[in-house]
Amino acid sequence: MKTPRTIVRRTDWPQGTTRAVGTPLQPSVVYAAADPDDLDRVYDEKSGYTYAREGHPNATVLAAKVNFLEGAAHGIVTGSGMSAVGVALLGVLKTGDHVIGGDQLYGRSLRLMTQELPRLGITSSLVDPTDAAAIRAAIRPETRAILVEVVSNPTLRVADMEGIAAIAKDHRLTLIVDNTFTTPRLYRPLDHGADITIQSVTKLLAGHSDVTLGYVGTNDAALAQRMMEANVTWGLTPSPFDCWLAERGLQTFDLRFDRAQATAARLADALAGAQGIDRVIYPTRPDHPDHNRAVALFGGQGGNMLSLVLKGGRAAANAFTRAAPEVNFAPTLGDVGTTLSHPPSSSHRALTPEGRAALGITEGFFRVSVGLEDPALLIEELTIAAEAASKAR
Repeated sequence: MKTPRTIVRRTDWPQGTTRAVGTPLQPSVVYAAADPDDLDRVYDEKSGYTYAREGHPNATVLAAKVNFLEGAAHGIVTGSGMSAVGVALLGVLKTGDHVIGGDQLYGRSLRLMTQELPRLGITSSLVDPTDAAAIRAAIRPETRAILVEVVSNPTLRVADMEGIAAIAKDHRLTLIVDNTFTTPRLYRPLDHGADITIQSVTKLLAGHSDVTLGYVGTNDAALAQRMMEANVTWGLTPSPFDCWLAERGLQTFDLRFDRAQATAARLADALAGAQGIDRVIYPTRPDHPDHNRAVALFGGQGGNMLSLVLKGGRAAANAFTRAAPEVNFAPTLGDVGTTLSHPPSSSHRALTPEGRAALGITEGFFRVSVGLEDPALLIEELTIAAEAASKAR
């Protein structure tokens, strides 16, 4: 009687003279080496992979493509946009350090700055990023970094990037820029004095609301190594499948961005005079408080994001979303479809009403991430919704 045979991890991957056009998905957690010397070479020469938490092919491919877009020599893909913010800060700061942040950062970034960093012995100050003089005034002897968003989430204020970059250089501070709203299609922080650029790949770069990923990029090899160590040690590595999906989404990023941006500009102008709407916020509109700066930074482009303020409060907000059933009410941005976000009940719900009011975020405040719908249909849908909101006040 023949001994039964089993097949456990014994078949090599087929090789040939042709290559796959689409990037293969490689979900393997571990990678086998020939012997200890071979494993040493992998670690010392960074010539391969060992364990997926330390890196895998799909993350490498995605990072290379985002590096190209951002103009970065080194890039790291992380498990989420917030983990990218965390990796950047962990790579730069230590106990006893101080960091300056924009006072209109994304809600979770604000919580990270004000609640989580203090637990590590790191202090922070929140300052208006449109006022470079205020940034300079907030610098202390222990200040090591500045974290700002080019366009703030969700108020769409445009930071004084030129002034902030000059201050960071003068004081030898690491300038960390969250470029998620603008994307490298609109602005490339590393070209303008930033040391680190951040993307929530979850949003416009991937673009289909089916992955959760982040990215940090830099031209400083030593800084990249520190951030990589933080990413690996804290276990913030992304999944291969998410990286594979994001790379596929990235192929159409520029087409999606340009289409959504054109629609956003039309929508902003159309809603500015609609019944029930008090104010529309969009960078290229002449009534935007940072209009001139936006034109200078972005060359007349405004991006795909706009915000609006209804004339009423929570009742009007509820009526607005219910009267727009074809527009998803969801706390995300960058999808192929337009989404509505209500910061008081989502991203900024942890702030007090007074804290939100100081940022201009009322119960009638909405962020609109414009997608790929027919512009005329989208304008009609949201105009009807605004009229419904006006009757619910």
